[in-house]
Amino acid sequence: MALKITSDCVSCGACEPVCPNSAISPGDETYVIDPDKCTECYGWHAEQQCASVCPTDACLEDPEHRETKEQLLAKFQRLNPGKEPENTDKWQPLGRSA
Repeated sequence: MALKITSDCVSCGACEPVCPNSAISPGDETYVIDPDKCTECYGWHAEQQCASVCPTDACLEDPEHRETKEQLLAKFQRLNPGKEPENTDKWQPLGRSA
């Protein structure tokens, strides 16, 4: 499932540069995550990078965009043609929903 940034965001910008899919951008009041680009870092990292750097824990699972590991892998492959996914054996869902 894609992640989303809640109203707890303080717009510090720590999350934007760590997103491997460039899914995070500044919004009107907080940063936002494009669910079409968010793979929860599946294929890149063992943990969700935005959530790991967020000082207010504002990055949470988006219940409106539930996806299986297979769907996240397909999205990773669509966004990163020719790249081999990494850390898929260590990856776990975030486990915190909005």
